[in-house]
Amino acid sequence: MAVPARTCGASRPGPVRTALRWPGRGSRPGLSARRPAARPPRPLSLLLPPLLLLPLLAAPGASAYSFPQQHTMQHWARRLEQEMDGVMRIFGGVQQLREIYKDNRNLFEVQENEPQKLVEKVAGDIESLLDRKVQALKRLADAAENFQKAHHWQDNIKEEDITYYDAKADAELDDPERDDVERGSKASTLRLDFVEDSNFKNKVNYSYTAVQIPTDIYKGSTVILNELNWTEALENVFIENRRQDPTLLWQVFGSATGVTRYYPATPWRAPKKIDLYDVRRRPWYIQGASSPKDMVIIVDVSGSVSGLTLKLMKTSVCEMLDTLSDDDYVNVASFNEKAQPVSCFTHLVQANVRNKKVFKEAVQGMVAKGTTGYKAGFEYAFDQLQNSNITRANCNKVIMMFTDGGEDRVQDVFEKYNWPNRTVRVFTFSVGQHNYDVTPLQWMACTNKGYYFEIPSIGAIRINTQEYLDVLGRPMVLAGKEAKQVQWTNVYEDALGLGLVVTGTLPVFNLTQDGPGEKKNQLILGVMGIDVALNDIKRLTPNYTLGANGYVFAIDLNGYVLLHPNLKPQTTNFREPVTLDFLDAELEDENKEEIRRSMIDGNKGHKQIRTLVKSLDERYIDEVMRNYTWVPIRSTNYSLGLVLPPYSTFYLQANLSDQILQVKLPISKLKDFEFLLPSSFESEGHVFIAPREYCKDLNASDNNTEFLKNFIELMEKVTPDSKQCNNFLLHNLILDTGITQQLVERVWRDQDLNTYSLLAVFAATDGGITRVFPNKAAEDWTENPEPFNASFYRRSLDNHGYVFKPPQQDVLLRPLELENDTVGILVSTAVELSLGGRTLRPAVVGVKLDLEAWAEKFKVLASNRTHQEQPQKCGPNSHCEMDCEVNNEDLLCVLIDDGGFLVLSNQNHQWDQVGRFFSEVDANLMLALYNNSFYTRKESYDYQAACAPLPPGNLGAAPRGIFVPTIADFLNLAWWTSAAAWSLFQQLLYGLIYHSWFHADPAEAEGNPDVRESSCVMKQTQYYFGSVNASYNAIIDCGNCSRLFHAQRLTNTNLLFVVAEKPLCSQCEAGRLLQKETHSDGPEQCELVQRPRYRRGPHICFDYNATEDTSDCGRGASFPPSLGVLVSLQLLLLLSLPPRPQPQVRAHPSRRL
Repeated sequence: MAVPARTCGASRPGPVRTALRWPGRGSRPGLSARRPAARPPRPLSLLLPPLLLLPLLAAPGASAYSFPQQHTMQHWARRLEQEMDGVMRIFGGVQQLREIYKDNRNLFEVQENEPQKLVEKVAGDIESLLDRKVQALKRLADAAENFQKAHHWQDNIKEEDITYYDAKADAELDDPERDDVERGSKASTLRLDFVEDSNFKNKVNYSYTAVQIPTDIYKGSTVILNELNWTEALENVFIENRRQDPTLLWQVFGSATGVTRYYPATPWRAPKKIDLYDVRRRPWYIQGASSPKDMVIIVDVSGSVSGLTLKLMKTSVCEMLDTLSDDDYVNVASFNEKAQPVSCFTHLVQANVRNKKVFKEAVQGMVAKGTTGYKAGFEYAFDQLQNSNITRANCNKVIMMFTDGGEDRVQDVFEKYNWPNRTVRVFTFSVGQHNYDVTPLQWMACTNKGYYFEIPSIGAIRINTQEYLDVLGRPMVLAGKEAKQVQWTNVYEDALGLGLVVTGTLPVFNLTQDGPGEKKNQLILGVMGIDVALNDIKRLTPNYTLGANGYVFAIDLNGYVLLHPNLKPQTTNFREPVTLDFLDAELEDENKEEIRRSMIDGNKGHKQIRTLVKSLDERYIDEVMRNYTWVPIRSTNYSLGLVLPPYSTFYLQANLSDQILQVKLPISKLKDFEFLLPSSFESEGHVFIAPREYCKDLNASDNNTEFLKNFIELMEKVTPDSKQCNNFLLHNLILDTGITQQLVERVWRDQDLNTYSLLAVFAATDGGITRVFPNKAAEDWTENPEPFNASFYRRSLDNHGYVFKPPQQDVLLRPLELENDTVGILVSTAVELSLGGRTLRPAVVGVKLDLEAWAEKFKVLASNRTHQEQPQKCGPNSHCEMDCEVNNEDLLCVLIDDGGFLVLSNQNHQWDQVGRFFSEVDANLMLALYNNSFYTRKESYDYQAACAPLPPGNLGAAPRGIFVPTIADFLNLAWWTSAAAWSLFQQLLYGLIYHSWFHADPAEAEGNPDVRESSCVMKQTQYYFGSVNASYNAIIDCGNCSRLFHAQRLTNTNLLFVVAEKPLCSQCEAGRLLQKETHSDGPEQCELVQRPRYRRGPHICFDYNATEDTSDCGRGASFPPSLGVLVSLQLLLLLSLPPRPQPQVRAHPSRRL
């Protein structure tokens, strides 16, 4: 029984509607005026004779319409399916292309991808590549230890005695803010000439090394000058290494003193603000200098901590966190009478980027109050380290305590938890200027194998929060050769512009004897590193033989990807590694968790899974079959995986005949080459060629016309078997040029596209050819010329049937412009071949529909016409079913694709909304489709996004929150003698020395000066077809404003056909489904740490050596300033501002070699 239509405000069933006005094609405001004067005539099937409309208009109110019945809408759906299938059969040419391939069977061979063999070969090639770097590393480390051992320390060494290339000299000499005295100190600096080197993406000098010294280290100190003296000898070793392996990139020695010497020489990439680069804080140095750590940081927040001292503590904790890598675990707590975690983390958590961010934000909220209770702080820390029910590093155990001073030594706590074995090292930090006795703090550190540090000012923070690594490195140094093992890092951004790299690291030990007893020296000299660019590793992997959706990936022991097609950080932070987890690079599921665990454990494996994949344009989700195969890369912490769709098991390899190859003529003389020439485009269609590296001498270009020109010019000189070209790529390109030209000849050339309202037909192939016909259609072709990077191509391979792709629209941009009638909808499908029982999909073909014409055709096909020239007649007093043509003012008819984007509509005013997410067009109806399981939602996070920087606020970097004394403070004599007054003076004085400390955000001071965006997390939401696969009627329940709708999937397509009553009420505003990418903080970290992802730490650990000498544990003395000195200095500060003096921050005394 037909359901009658309703009107707003009437309860169901309500009065039926009468016949309504027919909306002509020009009913959309302004459409007629904007249409061009001439265009091809429409097919008769799209137009209705005006005379046949008269019966509908003659008797208003005499006839009634009801909502179409289900079988009627199913009939419309079948008509739509048949029309689309007919057009694709005629113009797509799928069957004809199959025949063309079979007719040319002698021109190609079918090759097989054998996953296990492939992945083992690639893993072996990567192992060989990295092994060559390992040998170079070992030569460098051995040489460095011998050079330092033979070096004689010079107490009276001067700057003019040392000649070296200062990598920052050019930038400093050009700095107008630097004074003449400072410029004069560059007399010993070499001036070099540089040549551009594409391998380094930089200008380099192969005859010299370059030296970089951190800004806060005095270059003229005795320690630094001696370091420069003995490391100069490394230059010859660097040069010899490059002679043996010309593919070597940066070779670097990072000294524990902060000096970096690297080869080849190149000017330092100095930022516009302060250069905060310190090699000892680089991810590769930290990983190579010590074994993993379990660290608990406890911070004294008792009332005695002044505002400025607390600020120093907060900054110190943040800097300490930056010395930790993903192999470390950490927690941070504050204490007074009681101890409590500063964040939501109740136990040790991995020191990854996101967890450290939580700590840094939480630390800023610490407030000083109460009394000091060291016992509470240390008991909390020891309990954290003894918790064995959580994932942790299980190597070095460390407690870091920051305090302004105290009398309690808490010996009973150490006796209970740490003595006699002393498995936990305790480091104590006296923060701020005060007159407390520091002996208890020294005692705590010295009796627990740690070290005591003083942080009187902001300038001491960076130095003293990283010196503890020297202490943790002692067992490694004492282990000798056993500890000389190369480690490979996470992916990170090279500071000199090389891009994404991994680094092999090897510690360098001090082999000199220390003291009269000739005890073995325990100091680590530094870390030797050699970079390997990710692009060099990628070149070892197969690419085009795996098809558009096959790929190789690699992960480390943390599960972070080293290689993956989705590893594309939009912006990078030099201070942090690029840590994209495999489960974030892909859409996570249980099968992938299992694969990831097996790879981390170093196992081999193979598994076929059904999984979800995100489209290249990140608008769609497809459910697909994938074969995963993986093996470990020996001698590294990496594991390699290969992903292949079942249809990529086989691929085509062109086999140009022997006769052609024997001619030895240029490729331009080959038969099919002529169809690549622009002169053939008018008759054969426009050809786009994929911008691949066909030959070494081929000049790349982002403009495909320019690239094609470069390609043709080179082919005039190159023979088909040239050694400088990739014959697989080149021959397949020529083969597919001929294949697609035959498709033009057999199918496209004799067809009238206008008859079926087509703007273009096209074919794209694995070989890199995209042919668009006719030639003029190429002007509006916006798809990627590389088929493997075109969303329509990849989705067509993964889906059976016809894939519709509407033009992509951003809701913030203007609507589609229909003036020139060139807006089209792509419809594509894969060409599947079966050759000798082997199935493959080497090409995709399709058509481009004229949007406006097909919107009209859509109305006709979804109507009650029994003949193309006879619209529905509804006589007097009769009841008729509404249709999408006659009743388009009351009935909404749309085609929506599998991502929820509008493809076609019977509403003229919605034509310019085609391509938008349907919730932006009709939120109420889209929500109903989602709630009725026509669509499923998938949410994920993009951790590689780039966002515009937030506007500056009052909660900036720590220096912007300087403590300002009140008038009452100035009038109070006790305040002048307090630690706060002395600390304030010292901080302000240091601020004048480093003036930019008050103005520069540390996050901006380091890194690429051109970066304007920062890394952020974006939440992505995609929709895909749910479980409902049949015809379905439903009501959008909204009281008197309820709506009927019908939805049905169109077979062999990615379309959903929806017919619904148009909304006439606004009382029931439904929630709007969001699809647009939005800024996010990511998943809740406090919940994620409760279920950490599986990982493994390094296989070796050096945290104990029985011969370690712990007597060097730091020393310091209290400094009780006199009242007279304090008053004089403070008044001097308040009355006048002295000129900025030359900063001379000297290296830590323990670095004297």
